[in-house]
Amino acid sequence: MIPPKPAPRPDRVTLWRYLRLFRADILSAQPARLYRAWMAEFRTPFFRSYLCNDPALVDLVLKGRPMDFPKSDRIREGLKPLLGDSVFITNGETWARQRRIIDPAFEGGRVRESFAEMWAAGQAAVTRIGMRTGQEAIEIEEEMSHVAADVIFRALFSIPIEDATASAVFSAFRAHQRAAPVVNLGALLPLPAWVPRFHRRETRATAARIRALIAGLTERRAAEIAAGTAPDDLATKIMTTPDAETGARFSTAEMVDQVAIFFLAGHETSASALGWSIFLLSLFPGWQERVAEEAAGALGAGPDFAALGRLKLARAVFREAMRLYPPVPMFVRETRAAETFRGRVLAPGAQVVISPWHLHRHERLWDNPDGFDPARWETENGRACQRQAYIPFSAGPRVCPGAGFAMAEGPLILALLVRAFRFQPADGPPVVPVAQLTVRSRDGIRLRITPRDATSPSVSDMKQT
Repeated sequence: MIPPKPAPRPDRVTLWRYLRLFRADILSAQPARLYRAWMAEFRTPFFRSYLCNDPALVDLVLKGRPMDFPKSDRIREGLKPLLGDSVFITNGETWARQRRIIDPAFEGGRVRESFAEMWAAGQAAVTRIGMRTGQEAIEIEEEMSHVAADVIFRALFSIPIEDATASAVFSAFRAHQRAAPVVNLGALLPLPAWVPRFHRRETRATAARIRALIAGLTERRAAEIAAGTAPDDLATKIMTTPDAETGARFSTAEMVDQVAIFFLAGHETSASALGWSIFLLSLFPGWQERVAEEAAGALGAGPDFAALGRLKLARAVFREAMRLYPPVPMFVRETRAAETFRGRVLAPGAQVVISPWHLHRHERLWDNPDGFDPARWETENGRACQRQAYIPFSAGPRVCPGAGFAMAEGPLILALLVRAFRFQPADGPPVVPVAQLTVRSRDGIRLRITPRDATSPSVSDMKQT
């Protein structure tokens, strides 16, 4: 069985047709040849775009000379209403300063320190899902969004998703995701920076709502820091860390930008990866039973950080889900100066697209590129491709600072859920991957969920709650 993959467009379409397809879904807007090409050029009347699948070019852009390929302003326009000037979309010294303040929060033992919050959120999800197992089907992407948001609020602000503000942010973000296109088409035109991009009214309204709620949380935390009563969590760590070069800290306004991207990157991407992980296990029950057996032996009744090292199959499944369905399907960079890639001259300002979606499924690199095979990571081909063609968190200086956090959170929550429940496909619309803010199913993922064993620790905890 081959997991679902969006049907590619015809190789040649009109520009107008391409823009319409691109706005609806950037995955199905691409031709099939990109799964075999080392590089492809796309021409529009306004700019040239070059998609690079050659591992050497990917390495050059992300690791070798990253400062020569800054993030594209064309892409940041679609995210700016929510993310402002967050570290995800800034460049140059602004970005470098932001990373100098943010990175220490994710170093050292921070994953260990946040493990109890991950465990608590996972157990809360077991309880919440357990109360719905009598239903004919459950939309699993909604549930994974819920648990991932719970994790990030507990880790950032020491509050569960049930907190009124956390719940309001979560609700507003879901509305924003439905309203916000991946790319603002106005940004594709050669307009001066001062020309407004005409974001949808709902996009602006939901972004403003989220940012106002985050501002309230940030202002309260600043007051707690001043009073000496702030908990030792990620928000406190980041807000009290000075820039190693200037000694300056984030202002409250700057912190709102950063919390917005922490919520997007720390919740939405994890939710995407978890949803696809569980969906894939529902399609491959043999692998699901293996993960459940591992989880039963590896996990105890309470948080044990050492258990992460025992979740080898859960980690392999989570990694394979991010290979097939990378949460962020494409990164866009821009050339500062003229470059020569594979014999082609790229003018200054050309768009360089690095596509984990195509790189992770490249037919010349991967064995069985469209198949689900968590065991591939133990093969020679899998290990080689992991080094040169696997970038779910990007790579180089701009690698996601929370990558280690995500690789602890994902396998843990997956193991907790599969230990407690069996997941099976349910009747409903076909599962079709599309790119929203992250890779999601066009019409959701509906699964039948049944408890595994009333004596398992997770289900026992659920019934006592």
